Amino acid sequence: MTLFDVYPLFPVNIVRGQGCRVWDEQGTEYLDLYGGHAVISIGHAHPHYVEAISRQVAQLGFYSNSVVNKLQQQLAERLGKACGYEDYRLFLINSGAEANENALKLASFHTGRTRVLSAQKAFHGRTSLAVEVTNNPKIIAPINANGHTTFLPLNDLEAWKTELAKGNVAACIIECIQGVGGIQLATAEFMQGLRQACDETSTVLICDEIQCGYGRSGKFFAHQWLDVAPDIITVAKGIANGFPMGAVLISPKFEAVYGQLGTTFGGNHLACAAALAVLDVIEGEGLIENARKVGDHLIDGLRANGSQTIKEIRGRGLMIGIELSEPYKDVRQKLLFDEHVFTGCAGTHVLRLLPPLCLSMAEADEFLEKFKKTLI
Repeated sequence: MTLFDVYPLFPVNIVRGQGCRVWDEQGTEYLDLYGGHAVISIGHAHPHYVEAISRQVAQLGFYSNSVVNKLQQQLAERLGKACGYEDYRLFLINSGAEANENALKLASFHTGRTRVLSAQKAFHGRTSLAVEVTNNPKIIAPINANGHTTFLPLNDLEAWKTELAKGNVAACIIECIQGVGGIQLATAEFMQGLRQACDETSTVLICDEIQCGYGRSGKFFAHQWLDVAPDIITVAKGIANGFPMGAVLISPKFEAVYGQLGTTFGGNHLACAAALAVLDVIEGEGLIENARKVGDHLIDGLRANGSQTIKEIRGRGLMIGIELSEPYKDVRQKLLFDEHVFTGCAGTHVLRLLPPLCLSMAEADEFLEKFKKTLI
């Protein structure tokens, strides 16, 4: 048997990581400005994280959600305090796509409606409902093309209000910083206006914080820069630093109904131990503040680069898009193979920086120097 070939792979086999560094099987060291696609929040192989999950798996790695799991309760309390949503409730699953899937179902159960409004360039996942609200026809299979979703320009408030007025909209789903869309930022004016329009039409507002959340923007959630409170918040990626986990934060207005939502692996003991360790490190090492400070430093340094190849710098915290005047392919490959730096990408012209939140000023300066060298 061979692998089902769906990923274009770089010929690099990463076998070890530490902090913001990874090493391949030949021993070559790389600076990781990609974070495994925004997943590595506290750094590779953080000793507290390693100890916590090692201890837990030696005791109990898994039991089903048919019994009490006090680690779930601890996580709900800790996460509520950390993010400022102590009155919300937590539903734990395994991935970002599942988080959005369940959020959309919950919105539809709550409203009895069938339509969803989503943003152009949005990415919300690859499962049934999640892919239907993702603005990429190439990955929407015929069985998923059910016509429930209307895609609208990000920040065009009048367009969203016009669609809401047509009725039957269960939810508006928004990434306040679009990742796959090329680091496009929602404005405060747009989000506050959309919040009001959703209230006036009894529509559920979902903020997808799967990539932009968990401290990456320099606040716990990216929407907190915009002074809005969504009805449902979806998270994954950085929540457990690489252990598969997702979550839905649900406002008090929603009724919990036995059997309506469910999961086999979601919120298992090992996942919760990983997530609790992540919160320990984020809080203990001030990683959200670090993301804000180092991110500002990176953005300032990139804007001062002076290269004509750089068209625009966008982002907040350690979620940064570098839009180039030419396709990113050659620049990204030079960074990887000549300078040994991992970066992400979006579309055809945007490099994405999604490093661990522990990235230091020195490591940021190292990247700026190597990036400048790459563009010469």
